[in-house]
Amino acid sequence: MTPALIEALLFYLFAFMTLGAAGFVVRAANPVHSVLYLIFAFFNTAALFLLLGAEFLAMIQIIVYVGAVAVLFLFVVMMLNINFTEIRENLARYWVIGFLLGMVLLIELIAGISSYQYAPEAWRQAVANPIPGGVSNTEALGVLIYTDYIYAFQTAGLILLVAMIGAIVLTHRKRKGVKKQNITQQIRRTAKNAIEVKKIEPGEGV
Repeated sequence: MTPALIEALLFYLFAFMTLGAAGFVVRAANPVHSVLYLIFAFFNTAALFLLLGAEFLAMIQIIVYVGAVAVLFLFVVMMLNINFTEIRENLARYWVIGFLLGMVLLIELIAGISSYQYAPEAWRQAVANPIPGGVSNTEALGVLIYTDYIYAFQTAGLILLVAMIGAIVLTHRKRKGVKKQNITQQIRRTAKNAIEVKKIEPGEGV
């Protein structure tokens, strides 16, 4: 077999396993199994990146998504006490809202796909201006992100920052019966406020 045929077979193999794992993520009844299928889909996606020659994206896919995000999902799901009976009751109760949201998402996907336009001039520009020899994919990707797409990259970072701040605010809300650390009060604390000196006479208790 020729190298091109082997590469094509590997592409279809990894693509089929990625789609199958993504389907099992949705169809699995156990949330832990869903996360494991998600990790399997991430590994196959990384293999597809390797076939495209994007080794940096493949390593990022494994390190960030598999090593951090998916493992975090797995630990969170395993530590949560999920009540499947309550989930089924809520599903039966809110199926109308879920159906409407699903239809809105479907309309958005159809609108996005229908508005796609093939740009042959972009392909000609990529062919006419290839990556110079001696430049790695990581360096070429960094130059592209921090020159042509710097504003989009910074905007995406700001969106993630806002999401992180929102998650912190939601988890640090005030609740009764929960003790919290007051950093400002601890920093302002002095020895005069922290230590109380009492004079105890002989033969007397505290």
